[in-house]
Amino acid sequence: MKKLFFALLAFAASITTASAQIEIGLKISPSINSMRAESPSDKAFKSDGSQFGFGGGLVVDYFFGENYALSTGLLLNGRGGTISYRDVSGGQPFTATQKFNMQYLQAPLTVKLFTNEVAPDTRLYFQVGGSLNVPIGTRINSSKFYTDPATAQETKASDHVLFLDADALASLGVEFQLAKSTKVFAGISYNRGLIDIDRYFEKTRDFRDITIKNSSVALDLGIKF
Repeated sequence: MKKLFFALLAFAASITTASAQIEIGLKISPSINSMRAESPSDKAFKSDGSQFGFGGGLVVDYFFGENYALSTGLLLNGRGGTISYRDVSGGQPFTATQKFNMQYLQAPLTVKLFTNEVAPDTRLYFQVGGSLNVPIGTRINSSKFYTDPATAQETKASDHVLFLDADALASLGVEFQLAKSTKVFAGISYNRGLIDIDRYFEKTRDFRDITIKNSSVALDLGIKF
């Protein structure tokens, strides 16, 4: 009985220790988003403007050392931007544009490195890794449907975007200790899309060698408990 009692105490102590290594918080991330577009010269795909976005959600830092943590979470973030390209309608060439506005559910997996205190209760952090992103909403030119000016065919905006995206992520910032278990942080992050998200131009329009990828620069503001 005593052995069982001490085993339960040891198990409870291990849970307490493990929980002390985990910091959970919330963040918001206003961002500037754009799309990197490439193609052969005859179609001249290119980025034609950025747009403001907003996101945020849950962040989780699991510390495996005093200054090292695995950082993940579950975030809702905006992506998008405007692209332009050359097309033909009725034998006449013209320049078409599409303004994408997308919402992604994002699951980052990164390593976060902290410095020692650079001022009382203040540390810098550097974060590198990636994220998997699933689109949950897409609009083109502010609509859930898109009518191609060259073919007059209407399609769902969501059908233009691949079902999965992945980012390389890098950020830096500063973290302040407010109380025993409360911290606030502020930083700048860069998300660079790694996957060609186009599902329309090559599949439906039979264009060749079209590549469209997301990019985002965000201001990260948050609190951990």
